[in-house]
Amino acid sequence: MTERKPPLPSNVSYWGLLATQFLGAFNDNLFKQLMLLLSIPGAIAGVTETGRDLQGIATMVFGLPFVVAGGWAGYCGDRYSKSRVIFVSKIAEIVVMALGLVAFWFAPQWGFIGLWTVLFLMGLQSTFFGPGKYGSLPEMLRPQDLARGNGLIITTTFLAIIFGTSSAGALGDALIDPTLPRFEAMRQLWKGSILCIAIAVVGTVTSMFIRYLRPAEPGLQPTKDLWGVPKATGQLMWRDRPLFWALMASCVFWLIAGMAMQAVNNMGVNELELSYTQTSLLVAIISVGIAIGGGLGGYLSRSRVDTRIMMSGLWIIFLCLLVLGLAAPLGAQRLGVWPIRLLLVGLGIGAAFFSMPIQVFLQDRPPPEFKGRTIAVMNQANFLAIVVSGILFLSLVFLFDACGWPASAAFWVMAVLLLPVLIWFRIDPAETHGDPTEESEAA
Repeated sequence: MTERKPPLPSNVSYWGLLATQFLGAFNDNLFKQLMLLLSIPGAIAGVTETGRDLQGIATMVFGLPFVVAGGWAGYCGDRYSKSRVIFVSKIAEIVVMALGLVAFWFAPQWGFIGLWTVLFLMGLQSTFFGPGKYGSLPEMLRPQDLARGNGLIITTTFLAIIFGTSSAGALGDALIDPTLPRFEAMRQLWKGSILCIAIAVVGTVTSMFIRYLRPAEPGLQPTKDLWGVPKATGQLMWRDRPLFWALMASCVFWLIAGMAMQAVNNMGVNELELSYTQTSLLVAIISVGIAIGGGLGGYLSRSRVDTRIMMSGLWIIFLCLLVLGLAAPLGAQRLGVWPIRLLLVGLGIGAAFFSMPIQVFLQDRPPPEFKGRTIAVMNQANFLAIVVSGILFLSLVFLFDACGWPASAAFWVMAVLLLPVLIWFRIDPAETHGDPTEESEAA
């Protein structure tokens, strides 16, 4: 017997998930943005320091758990109730945020090691939360509500990124004493961790409103390949070429997204000479654009996977990256803060236009028994791209320093990376509910 699902406005489980996701994304981005800012030499208030930009290391540390443990996260998302997986993940978030307080307190003794360890654990917690979150949407929403539900998730997620990212800058400016040595100054941020712990507790409470969801495959047994890409899931994605190429396009998008955040932080601190708060607001402006684009894209979409919206998003991203790259030869201060802000809003709108159709396609395309594992592989691939973005940006910083170029030249590198997707990638909306076996035989 098919279970009846309530309409979106009266779906208590969905609204519980929405609130839980918002609070978790807020915490993630607050702590992650603090780590990125602390990794830039001279970013601590008035302290002037020499050295390399270490944002790439922080980016790699946060993304690595998604790559290493993504298979296990997908296994748990299919083997156990997704609502239970979400609840356990939120309990883990409370523990991780408490460890963050300890890491800040001992920053003078442990340096970045303690903080990056907590960042790794936060990424690990998010790894297991992801398949439960996105995999549960098709189980709790009616098919006609899936696009709107995804649009709201994307919009509120990026609102959480806005508030979390900007709060990181405000906490840094409010709590860090620039007269203290570097790691003594960082120690003061333990007070901000109390806020993170409280938000994790509230998020755990909201997760209790998500109704029990039956396991998709309760008899599923763990295998050795869960440390990488599970064999059955890998075979499915290789046979299903539309799914495979959608995943590759998603990876390029997240590679660029990971580089863009680091480039904007560096430009704000080193080229525009902005404060913690002002730099974080500059990064948060991208999420303003994504929030606008998520709502606008959902409104304009003619179908669940609207390729017209997707291609418009790609062109907007490409053009904004090209113009942002002008900050390298012209100088960011000469280009002006307001034009840069408008370009970052445009970058966010383009990102939302592109990511929403891709996300719906990647959720809808796999068979029901593979959804959790496929979403986990999607997370693995996307965060592998984010890890690579850390390596690539770190390498570009070394190259640009040697050549005497500002880090904003990285925007042109991002535009070049996007070109193959812009030229060759396409999705046929009719393939949303494809059968990869039939397609393989037909080929």
